[in-house]
Amino acid sequence: MSNADSYQDIGDYWNEHDATENGAQEPAGFDVHLVTQRHYVAIDHELCSKIRILAERRGISDETLVNLFLKDRIEEVERQP
Repeated sequence: MSNADSYQDIGDYWNEHDATENGAQEPAGFDVHLVTQRHYVAIDHELCSKIRILAERRGISDETLVNLFLKDRIEEVERQP
């Protein structure tokens, strides 16, 4: 499009032009599937304080620590007969 011979010339071309000047303009379509969901639960105040301390020591967020703990505990329970 720019017939440029160097990166500098290509940059100069696109600084003065845009993609709407070249080729057919067709609408773009795409699907978005959002799967992230959050669920909120109440946590005892003292337990929450302990979670914050442990998370800070590990350099992770409270949310990450709680999810790790819950995942580990669920896996433990599922292994029991």
